[in-house]
Amino acid sequence: MTVTILKGDCIEKMKTMPDNSVDCVVTSPPYWGLRDYGVEGQIGLEPTLQEHLDKMIEVFREVWRVLKPTGTLWLNYGDCYASAPNGRKADDIVNDDRKFRDKPISTVGPVNDYGRRGSKDAAFPRGVGARRGGGNNPASGVLKPKDLCMIPNRLAIALQEDGWWVRSEIIWAKPNPMPESIKDRPATSHEKIFLLTKSAKYFYDHEAVRVKPKESSIQRLSQNIDEQAGSSRANGGAKTNGKMKAVGCGRKDKQRGHSRRHAGFNDRWDQMSKEEQQANGANLKNVWEIPTKGFKKAHFATFPPELAERCIKAGCPQGGVVFDPFGGAGTTGLVADQLQRDAILIELNDEYTDIAKRRIEGDNPMFAEVTVK
Repeated sequence: MTVTILKGDCIEKMKTMPDNSVDCVVTSPPYWGLRDYGVEGQIGLEPTLQEHLDKMIEVFREVWRVLKPTGTLWLNYGDCYASAPNGRKADDIVNDDRKFRDKPISTVGPVNDYGRRGSKDAAFPRGVGARRGGGNNPASGVLKPKDLCMIPNRLAIALQEDGWWVRSEIIWAKPNPMPESIKDRPATSHEKIFLLTKSAKYFYDHEAVRVKPKESSIQRLSQNIDEQAGSSRANGGAKTNGKMKAVGCGRKDKQRGHSRRHAGFNDRWDQMSKEEQQANGANLKNVWEIPTKGFKKAHFATFPPELAERCIKAGCPQGGVVFDPFGGAGTTGLVADQLQRDAILIELNDEYTDIAKRRIEGDNPMFAEVTVK
């Protein structure tokens, strides 16, 4: 499979991509106020939260354009607490689990300062949602020291007002989060992933991400069926081999780009016992317990490959194209290649462009075709 890395500003590079050209987007933008990467044009150091949200709207309007009508956007964004710079250098923090420990800017203060800047924000005169008929009011209020900023939800609402469907709020629960020294609130052990779409109908392969039952459940079901078979034979009923039934869960209608069930499946499902239904596996739920996984060559903790794998399996058809406008260390491209999908990444930082290229090529040296443009 091919992985193309476009080096440069994500908005400018997306403008070179055709309309409706990618099937699935899996990305994690730079978080607001996290750190200064020392690269001109970087996102995340906007003076106010509203300016950051405005920049995100600008980015995801281009994502909307390149995403197919049946496509999905999987957006990972973690929250933070408002604080001033603490004087600790970013280089002192290795694999910091994407926490907001080092503050290059203060995140305390008004959410926006439109009243003082006048016409400076002519590009967004009505706040978020200006182009596609969303809300007229920008985010407002003041972030006090120690306030939870609620950025993931603010961003999801801003995108919703700009025309996106918000289809799911997923909790990424971390069983191995970075320890915190706080004593006046629970420690943070999760981030959020939002599933967004361009329309109410889109590609979603629920079968590819069904949760398999535990081995103990399979053994218990097999035992129950054996007992039922023995009882049936004792009563003169039909013989059975005592094995579990293999039950289909639908077929793919590739031309329409989304899943459809066989006619009559719901009737068969209703006639099954609870044990038989459970044997087919459960639908993927919106709480994902996935351990963080550091990547020693990166200066920050990347999201784990297992997270990207779930998004791609559910949201991108076989042979489709996966896109990440914030390529970073290349996790999205790495997993897409492993799953036999092509990938396009955009990365502003030359160092991380090189890291991503070597990482993907090193994982599959015989077949990975990585091109940097």
